[in-house]
Amino acid sequence: TAGDPVKNARALLRNALPISNPALRTIQASLEGISEQLRIPGSKALGPIARAVGKASGTLTGERAKISAAFAPDKKAAGDAALDRLGGALKAFAAVLEAKDKQAIPAAQAAALAQVTIAEEALVSGFPFTVPEQYAALPQLKGRATLEMKVTLKTPRQDGVSGGVMTMVADGFNAPLTAGNFVDLVSKRFYDGMEVQRADGFVVQTGDPGNASGSYEEGGGVRKIPFEVMVRGEKVPVYEETLEDLGRPNAQPAIPFNAYGTAALARSEFEPNSGSSQVFWLLKESELTPSGANLLDGRYAVFGYIVEGAELLADMQVGDRIDYIKVTEGGQFLQAGARKASAPAPAAEVAAAAE
Repeated sequence: TAGDPVKNARALLRNALPISNPALRTIQASLEGISEQLRIPGSKALGPIARAVGKASGTLTGERAKISAAFAPDKKAAGDAALDRLGGALKAFAAVLEAKDKQAIPAAQAAALAQVTIAEEALVSGFPFTVPEQYAALPQLKGRATLEMKVTLKTPRQDGVSGGVMTMVADGFNAPLTAGNFVDLVSKRFYDGMEVQRADGFVVQTGDPGNASGSYEEGGGVRKIPFEVMVRGEKVPVYEETLEDLGRPNAQPAIPFNAYGTAALARSEFEPNSGSSQVFWLLKESELTPSGANLLDGRYAVFGYIVEGAELLADMQVGDRIDYIKVTEGGQFLQAGARKASAPAPAAEVAAAAE
């Protein structure tokens, strides 16, 4: 069955936040809907867009006190500042519409949504669930981290572009082990100087260090990451068994393979818990297949999205170099493993712990 999936990486990340705030979600939906309204030809789009901006402004004015009261105590100052900037962004947006400057609308929309994102993140108090104790040996990301990835192309494009920088967000709220593993390896500079090892028009993949295991090794063994997926509407991820194996192939992942540049942990085909250091980025958008009904959702562990510069993925080939990946924000949310990593616990033990 065809669907109309959300394909914007930043929107997917907003939707996946563990929050419940109808007012901010209304503002978010009003502003995100403008992308669809921009498809209306000519000036006919201006009326619907103006109504959407008006709805967002009215909601902010009428519900601001309630929104502010819901901010986590340690994030209240940041949340209130974001609401101030959101109000200014919406006024600037209204001025763009008054000038009938359709070309400036996407930038005005992005400026307003950036503040919505900050405000929504300020609603999250602490970490929303307890990761099973069986995984205490593994790094965990207890929040979100922003990373910068610089790539050099071995064959420059015809326009002279020889590489570039991409920005990625790793989502520990929905994949604390998978995102934590990646951010930990980034902090160890594991990927710096590594080549792209697969680029077939479907994915770009790297992370094989060239040893016998093709994985990251520590303490005399391979660090293995248990399969992990958060189902939309649930509070704790599913561990160690794919949704297909659990008889839930159509369950909706909270962070799905909808966006071009979706980042996920590679693994062997028949062993869900064989992921380690190899990661891939998806070179497609989910145009027709609903989340949870394609060949990847619920079978591979998504841990984030490229939110800026993803178009460079289309130019990447085997042998291109990842100059570096570094954390630019959110590094404080990474928690190192408590002890030497061991094999994942049996799924039955994980289920018992979750109960």
